[in-house]
Amino acid sequence: MTDALRILSTGAPKGGVSGCAKAFEDATGRAVEISFVTAPALRDLVEKGEAAADIIVAPVARMDAFEAEGSVLPGIRSIVGSVKAGVVVRAGMKEPDLSSADSLKAAILAADSIVYNVATSGQYIVQMMEKLGVAEAIEAKVTRVPNGSGVMMHLADSAIENEIGFGQLTEIRVHEDRGIAVKLVGALPKELENVTTYCAAVFAKAADPETAREMVAFMGTAQGREICQATGLEF
Repeated sequence: MTDALRILSTGAPKGGVSGCAKAFEDATGRAVEISFVTAPALRDLVEKGEAAADIIVAPVARMDAFEAEGSVLPGIRSIVGSVKAGVVVRAGMKEPDLSSADSLKAAILAADSIVYNVATSGQYIVQMMEKLGVAEAIEAKVTRVPNGSGVMMHLADSAIENEIGFGQLTEIRVHEDRGIAVKLVGALPKELENVTTYCAAVFAKAADPETAREMVAFMGTAQGREICQATGLEF
């Protein structure tokens, strides 16, 4: 096979997936192409038979469903790490107190603007707002963007000072490292903690299932885990 190995992945483990792909390319000489989409978009592509991929990277619960319906090969998986949800603000702006659920609730109610995405991580934030009992009170000041990157770019370009964003820690760190004017405040308070674990599997319609197996296996090696951990993924 001379065509590139294709990975379809959700965005949260982007750094780890990209790093592993680069290491695999260097070790094997096989080109790897990656497409990053939101978890709902990935689900739709797979379920509609429109996913052009050899490897799928998705939350474990979603991968369980894919395996049950025959969309990925059974028993061939590697965990690429877990990601926590967190809080981000524009660099230099007031940082909310994350010491407890009550302190975060107070900061949310006092904020002039709240930003999160419409992907899986944003759906959790909607549930969190309902749990905190603030959903109706803040509805008028909520901005929803398509993905985690959109949250960071919105904050960086915003003129609102007291604005709070929510996203996955790995995605926030990626944008900080790129020099985007955002600041990671920290993970959600323990009682509101949200952790999503991601894994890689071989797509049932892979054009090159053998090399896909090798790549998935590599992601589960000590080297693969080290690459993923360096980007903020946890094990």
